[in-house]
Amino acid sequence: MSKGNEYTLKEAIEQMLHTYRLDGKLKEVALIQSWEKVMGPAIQKYTRGLRIVNRVLYVEIASAPLREELMYGRSRIVQLLNEAAGEQVIDEVVLR
Repeated sequence: MSKGNEYTLKEAIEQMLHTYRLDGKLKEVALIQSWEKVMGPAIQKYTRGLRIVNRVLYVEIASAPLREELMYGRSRIVQLLNEAAGEQVIDEVVLR
């Protein structure tokens, strides 16, 4: 039996997001929201801002010593956040 114009709600929403090119932005928002879960509440406490521009995550950290320590693990942070998102959303992390 042919489906014709029948779609599940999930399929219709996914198609709409793809058509309006919003699926990438939705994944970016999900990645930013997973920051506290991935990094923990101690690091979240010192985080002042998160934004993604051109597949680069910019993170504002209020503590200079913590920022220095996180600089050494930037590649691991990228890996953990992309795993939480389920795909490659960011390529780099810039700590400020």
